[in-house]
Amino acid sequence: MSATADPITAARMVAREIRTGEREGAATKVLVARRTYRAEQADVWDALTSPERLPRWFLPVSGDLEVGGRYQFEGNAGGLVERCEAPDSLSATWEFGGQVSWMTVNLSKGEGGTVLELVHEAVVDPEMWRQYGPGAVGIGWDGSLYGLGVYLETGTPLDAAEFEAWMTGPDGVAFARLAGGGWAQAAVDDGDDREAADAALENVVAFYTVAPPEEPQA
Repeated sequence: MSATADPITAARMVAREIRTGEREGAATKVLVARRTYRAEQADVWDALTSPERLPRWFLPVSGDLEVGGRYQFEGNAGGLVERCEAPDSLSATWEFGGQVSWMTVNLSKGEGGTVLELVHEAVVDPEMWRQYGPGAVGIGWDGSLYGLGVYLETGTPLDAAEFEAWMTGPDGVAFARLAGGGWAQAAVDDGDDREAADAALENVVAFYTVAPPEEPQA
């Protein structure tokens, strides 16, 4: 991946919000991320929904991308496409590791380009939230929004392995800390304790940026 955009600038381009919600009687956390892209709305929509373009900045996808169909990202989440109103909005379940959550993406025209709003709602394990906070999911989405921005600017397909390696370098660590800090602040704004949010931030930045140990040579 050619991560040419300044990671500090990229992290600051995202507005983050945490809401406490409820779905079918269960308490949820709702993560909201907004970023403006210097691209036409039709182009952003196509990059988000085209099975040919999705692998160029995110992951290969298979399945039926029509409403009522099921999709699967390679090595990641899958789910059910629940709603699609091109080129403005789509909703789908986000199913991973036996857990089901809900995602909506809204696009609108804004000053300087197209505003993308990502809304991800999940029933969260309180212990997982205490340990990692909203950054456990939020930093991952920040990375995706960053990758989309680099792709829309350059047109160059991204390499997932290179991005993973980049995250463990100085630029990636700076990016994760700024993005994670934004999510921690959003959690505090929603009522979380500051000290607990800061402790979770340290844990989640380490999770995203510490390189896995090399496998021993045979």
